[in-house]
Amino acid sequence: MVRPHAFRSNPDTLADNAYQKGDAEATQADTAAAAHAEVSTMVRQLQDAGVRVHLFEDTGTATPDAVFPNNWFSTHAGGHVAIYPMATPNRQRERRWDIIDSLKQHYRVQDVIDYSGLEQDRVYLEGTGAMVLDHIDRVAYVARSNRADPLALERFCTHFNYEPLLFDAADVNGRAVYHTNVLMCIGTDFAMAGFDMITDAQRRTEVRQRLTENGRTLVELTAAQIGEFAGNALELQGRQGRLLALSSSALRALTREQIASLERSVTLLALDVPTIERAGGSVRCMLAGIHLKPRPGQRELQSNDGTSGLATGLPAAAQASKPPAMESTFR
Repeated sequence: MVRPHAFRSNPDTLADNAYQKGDAEATQADTAAAAHAEVSTMVRQLQDAGVRVHLFEDTGTATPDAVFPNNWFSTHAGGHVAIYPMATPNRQRERRWDIIDSLKQHYRVQDVIDYSGLEQDRVYLEGTGAMVLDHIDRVAYVARSNRADPLALERFCTHFNYEPLLFDAADVNGRAVYHTNVLMCIGTDFAMAGFDMITDAQRRTEVRQRLTENGRTLVELTAAQIGEFAGNALELQGRQGRLLALSSSALRALTREQIASLERSVTLLALDVPTIERAGGSVRCMLAGIHLKPRPGQRELQSNDGTSGLATGLPAAAQASKPPAMESTFR
């Protein structure tokens, strides 16, 4: 996780993020302080639930979306790391090689595949925002947008041994969903999504079928619930078993029946991040899972503020699934 010290809603991403509200009437200092407090509280809640969290600080003012690190890098079982091409210039500045170097120092990193050079050709794939990965069935679900280019998706899937499943999705006003992880969450025993927002009926049926092949229960979300970030959640491994990290607004938007269905397989952990959500992302966007084996004697990665831990977003069965050996770094 990254804790911002000068958070604000990114003006450069307003054009294609229908879920972004812009800054409230509060002063910039008040907004930044509120976001800082929300991240700090979220870290404590995750740790109290038994989730180990690596916390890094963003003290600059040039990266308003730095609180969403899952868009610029992802890690994968077997020691693999991917670096992604970002659509907005000020988001491209979020890439922090000190974080990658820390991963290499403390974890077994076999290789890093860097796709960021595709930005020169205006080809983008914003990590696990643009892709929702089914780590068990090895399927990458992707809503088509200018932040998810099919060419970059094909290359990622070839390198990391995923099958791409691309579809179009839109909100009630016909605007394309900018990131798939706003629309969909895949857990071990469930998948919840705004399926009716997938515009092609045949593709919608295919997505439902693929998600239920392993016996998952489907939780159907409405467009209004998606607007409250009910789909922007992440299954984590806690001290007492699997839990689902989601925002307080997302939990309030769910029906009792939906909550009961989810609670058959996960404990719901509600995290209050209303200031962060004004930037168009929520809890899942704030978590970049680390699925790498620690080096001997390096059980924890020490962050630059002394906080240590690991936010892990895969159950044991999924962590055991490894992609094949990688090719050399692609630029």
